[in-house]
Amino acid sequence: MRSDTIRVDASGKGFDEVFAQVEALTSFRGLSKKDAMHIRLLAEELMGLLRGLTGEIEADFHVEENAGQFVLGLSTLTAMNNEKRRKLEESSTSGKNSAAVGVIGRLREIVARAIEPLDDNALTYDSVGWMDGDVDSIGCTATWSLLQYKQSVEHQKLADEWDELEKSIVANIADEIKVFIKGNSVEMLIYKKTEGGTDNADK
Repeated sequence: MRSDTIRVDASGKGFDEVFAQVEALTSFRGLSKKDAMHIRLLAEELMGLLRGLTGEIEADFHVEENAGQFVLGLSTLTAMNNEKRRKLEESSTSGKNSAAVGVIGRLREIVARAIEPLDDNALTYDSVGWMDGDVDSIGCTATWSLLQYKQSVEHQKLADEWDELEKSIVANIADEIKVFIKGNSVEMLIYKKTEGGTDNADK
């Protein structure tokens, strides 16, 4: 079962509809209070990520469920204005985007860079968490994975990143997060397996 596609933007437009759709689906599937709360929290984290982006960003949200696995998706084609981004970074005391802290901050940075124009080498990322693809190639496909990120952090013994993972709500609730990038298209999917409830559709 898949919800309707909801248009949302960084100003908060569509957020109430997102949360209503999520609650309707979790209620329809008869999830436990804990599972329903986790799905709601993941939706809130995803909307919080969008709200933190710079510029007039619009995206499409959907949530779907199959055999107890929920997938929350957010996709966008809108390009960020590099000049606005540069001014944002210059305004911080460190001279860089201080929002890129924590798992959500890192995900927001991935999305922000992915939707920048591709003619200025915007796709230059740290290698941690990338599964495949050449992120420096125009029109390429690249995939970032939370599970891959966790494995890389553990393998490379990155203490600060591991501390962020342990403190992150989304990293502790989600089973997997993937970001797919191709050209100026970016899609984020958050996966969460629930214990399942009563499948009202079968009644």
